Formats: sequence, structure tokens, C-alpha cells
Amino acid sequence: MKHFSLRRRYFEQGTYSTLHREDGSKVCCFVERPMLNNKASESCIVEGTYNAMPHQSPKFGACYALEAPALGVTRNGPSLRTHILIHKANSPQDLLGCLAPGVAFGFVHNEWAVLNSTAAFNALIAEFAGEIISLSISKD
Repeated sequence: MKHFSLRRRYFEQGTYSTLHREDGSKVCCFVERPMLNNKASESCIVEGTYNAMPHQSPKFGACYALEAPALGVTRNGPSLRTHILIHKANSPQDLLGCLAPGVAFGFVHNEWAVLNSTAAFNALIAEFAGEIISLSISKD
């Protein structure tokens, strides 16, 4: 199983991270909601190790879903958090507890955001190659 690490920085406006391969090379950037005590649909998820697996979302189509039952995250419940997806988006306000990749950090409508999420998402899907991957999330 491939392993990736997501190194986070927390801000009042959102959570901004970089994704790295096992060799330490950077894959892309990520944006999430701010840390609000793991509140469903309003907070980023807690730090820890997750499995990311291919998922077909009615709203977002082909994407990846995170699971870590020990951390209270499953695709379909029952759990503290469900449907935590990696999908295309640019700013924390575009997300309901999910994660969105970007090629770089920048501003969209005067908000901190990730840029060119579609290109980053497509590259990430190719990198993950339809496999289940391990994702460790930690503070940078």
C-alpha cells in the first residue's frame, strides 16, 4: 500500500496542507475547513492515519473517501464523521468537512484558497492509481 503524509498548518480561516510521498517529495497542496473540534460538516478531521479509497459520490463523481474507524471516520457510518471525501474545490467555504487539492496556495475572491483544483485533483487520481492508500495527517 502506498503511503502519503499530509502536513498541516491551522489558521482561523481554514487548514492548509501539503501532501508528500514516502520519499518526502511534494505532490500538491490541500485546503480544508478550520479545526473546530471535529464538528461534523464544519471542521477539518482530526490528525491520524486514514485509509483513502476510491469512491463514487452522487455529488462529486469519482473521488476518494477517507476511513479510520478508530478515529470515528467511516464512509457510511455509524460514526462521528461520514463521507469525508477528497474532491475538487478551492476554498474552505466550498467544503463540508472534506479535503480539496490544489497546485498552489493563493487567493480566490479575496479568500485564502488552493488554485487549479481540477488539475491537482486529476494528477492526484492518477498518482493514487485506483488503489487504497494510507494517509497520515499531522501538524507541520
